[in-house]
Formats: sequence, structure tokens, C-alpha cells
Amino acid sequence: MKTTLRTLAILALSAAALVAAGCKSMPGYPKASEEIPRPEAVLDFNTLYKQNCSACHGDNGRNGAALPLNNAAYLAVAGVDNLHAITAKGVSGTLMPAFARSAGGILTDQQIEVIVQGMLREWGKPAEFASTALPPYASNNPGDVVEGQKTFVAACARCHAADGTGIKSSEGKPADPGTSPDSIVDPSYLALVSNQSLRSLIIAGRPDENVPDWRGYITGPGAHALTPQEIDNLVAWLTSHRASAPGQSLSSTSSTTTSATGKEMK
Repeated sequence: MKTTLRTLAILALSAAALVAAGCKSMPGYPKASEEIPRPEAVLDFNTLYKQNCSACHGDNGRNGAALPLNNAAYLAVAGVDNLHAITAKGVSGTLMPAFARSAGGILTDQQIEVIVQGMLREWGKPAEFASTALPPYASNNPGDVVEGQKTFVAACARCHAADGTGIKSSEGKPADPGTSPDSIVDPSYLALVSNQSLRSLIIAGRPDENVPDWRGYITGPGAHALTPQEIDNLVAWLTSHRASAPGQSLSSTSSTTTSATGKEMK
């Protein structure tokens, strides 16, 4: 009797094992290699960058709508602390969101660290800047508008024209290779960028568009890297073209319109 019960128990266990194995082989059952990790378990830099950063900053950190992150000059000047703060907390008044969970984002502190260290490892060139005096990433100096205009002529006019409105041919295209037909002092553009964004652009340039960093603007006789004061002055001159109240204002007399039904609408 005991032998029979033992045999039945073994058969029952075998049947259960077969059922379990059969379930795992059913169509749609995920294989071990296909299991999706929990979001907080993703610690690969390339995966995190693609999921969270590439839409704005571009694949491989370039050719996106936002400032290139694959830019050794930017990474050197910003430094690890600023990169952490920007990635974690975002930038107020811009489209750069906060990614840290502590600031309302979706990434853990460890994932923020992976992104920052990944950018520095993949795109940084610390040896290139080891003996270079770096300008401050940010500044509270208001700068001098008059001196900024002089610096702009010396550093930027060959590509953007002396007044910043762009060098154009009769067809509205760049007059010469390497020049820009677009205005860098257009109020609509300046309304969309922060002072820090302008500063970062001046300092780091755009390697994906062959725009030099702060060391390469002034060439020929008197060539030198822009000084921190000259950078402050350039930002002051550019922002002096920003409209005090961007956008079209509506007067009280134009606030009343007529709908398709003929009724007035406020």
C-alpha cells in the first residue's frame, strides 16, 4: 500500500512538472532572455541616453535640437557637479526637464550617475583641457553691452555679420561657405533661449555645425581665447536685443471678434 502511494505521489509530481514545463513552452510565454528588466534596474549608459536624452540632444549626443552633449569643451566647462544638477533637476524656464525621482522625474540617483559618468567617459577629453584655463560655466556679471558689441564684431561678424543678422546673398542663402544667413539677434530666437543657453553656446560652440568653442573665435593678429569678461559682454550684447515683452500684444479694441454665428466673442 505504501509503495502504491509513493508511486502515485511521484506520478503526480511528474505530471505537475510536465504541466509547468508545457506552460512555459506555450506561444507568448517570455523566455528568460526576453524578460524585460524593471525600469530602475537599467544601468547601461547607451540605453539610458537613448531612452531619455537622444530625442532632444541627438543620437550619439549630436545633431539634435538642443545643445550637443557630445562636446568635450562643454563637458569640461560644465563639470561633473553641474552635469549632475542639470540632469537631476532640469533647468527652470527651459524645456530641459528634471529626471531624478527626487525632483519628480523617473530615474534613480544611480541612473543619473550612470548618464553623467557615461557622457564624460564617452565624449569627454580631459587631457585636452588639463592645462587650459576654463571660463566659468555660469556668471552673475551683467556684462557691458557696448564692449560686447565690439567683441561680437571681432569674434563673430565673419559668420553672422557685424549686426548679428546673418550674412546673406541676394537669394537669402549664406554668402560664403561657413557663414550663416540666420539672425542670431532675432527677438523670437532670443525669447526661446535663456542667458545660460547663450553663454553655453558661446563657450562650447557647436562641433556638429563646425562652430568653434571660446578658444577659436578670434584668429589672425591678436588671436586669443575669449576672456570671461568678453563672454559676459557678448551675452549682455545678445540679450540686449531681446524683446521686453515677446509675442504679439492685443489692444483692448482688438479683443472683441465675431464668431461664425455673428455673435461677439471676448
